[in-house]
Amino acid sequence: MKDSIRLFVAVPLPQVLQDKLQEQLQHFGHPSIRFVPPQNLHLTLYFIGNVAQQELTSIQEQLAQVAERHQPFTLQFRQTEPGPKLKHPRLIWARFAAHPAFEALSQDLTKVLAEQPPKNQKAIPHITLARFRKDKTPPEQLPIVTAAEALELPVMELALWQSVLGTPHPTYSIVTRYPLG
Repeated sequence: MKDSIRLFVAVPLPQVLQDKLQEQLQHFGHPSIRFVPPQNLHLTLYFIGNVAQQELTSIQEQLAQVAERHQPFTLQFRQTEPGPKLKHPRLIWARFAAHPAFEALSQDLTKVLAEQPPKNQKAIPHITLARFRKDKTPPEQLPIVTAAEALELPVMELALWQSVLGTPHPTYSIVTRYPLG
């Protein structure tokens, strides 16, 4: 689509958390690993995909309503690990503990934005930190890294992001921010 934009809904990260997650990536040096640029780090809530430019206003109105219905909450960091499957990982992610408020927000966004909401799909709060290159053999052993101190992600807002595909990485930018509550 010529007049389309690629969108997703995500939580922006505070700089202190970005810095701590970057420190954890020191444990994952390997030629098959392609790190996500720090400015692209976010906690995905819902991937919308390509939409016609004229749909933007409607999406923004829906997101404002969703944000009003949910109160701020805080996610607790668990670990940085290969995932989503440990035996056959596609990426390295920072996983957070399950949280009922995250689950409710994720379900609400899916209900409002998905044409066909998936059944029984449980959202896992995580931040993708790196992906494995398809043209290289992934490492056989990768660590699971916990934090030396408690790390938290305060979820005070959600944001509509635009993704512009490019090489070597896409460029992400926030279109609109929506405070929760």
